[in-house]
Amino acid sequence: MTAESTITGLVAEMRAAAAAGPPNEVMAAFSREQAELAASGVPAGVAAVGAEIWDASLVDADGSPITLYAATGGGAAVLVFYRGMWCPYCNIALSAYQRHLLPRLAERGIGLIAISPQRPDGSLSMQQKHDLSFTVVSDPGNVIARGLGILTHPSDGAREAQLHLGLDLTTVNADGTIALPMPTVVVLDARHKVRWIDVHPDYSTRSEPQQILEAIDALGL
Repeated sequence: MTAESTITGLVAEMRAAAAAGPPNEVMAAFSREQAELAASGVPAGVAAVGAEIWDASLVDADGSPITLYAATGGGAAVLVFYRGMWCPYCNIALSAYQRHLLPRLAERGIGLIAISPQRPDGSLSMQQKHDLSFTVVSDPGNVIARGLGILTHPSDGAREAQLHLGLDLTTVNADGTIALPMPTVVVLDARHKVRWIDVHPDYSTRSEPQQILEAIDALGL
């Protein structure tokens, strides 16, 4: 991957394009939130390496029930927690994982599963928009995210900005709340135990494909 094709590089390009326009108080609200989240760091209570993830009930992009264990196929898997199809950073990240991570995982026989709290139609739209060939599921109520300790909520300023843009999370999230997972990548082994976890409180940053692959190689999976 070149620097320009990394998630960090693509986000920088998006920000540069936005900065070229006139000052925007709505976008400034998101920038303030991101800075506050970055300063706060990873919260206490995040699941530790060795923790076992339970077989939670999920919903696939077609609206059919599926369990986490069924989605992983009984083997090692990479779980990607993202906020929703409305999040531009999520779009950049999942598209990058499709191009640069999925083929390398397939060579290793490791599954890739993207999880968000949005309704199944949002998962389907995300899958179709980026022609994603990996599993995209909804976790109604953020059950897994809450168990991992990565659940958060938009700041008051960001919530106001979202509504100004026509985004109401209570109609987007499957459970009618505004709760969101911090963008997180979890590597599970075949026994559903956490072998590696990378949490990003500042949702404008993400785990890079190469970083995930290096972690998997170091684990010998």
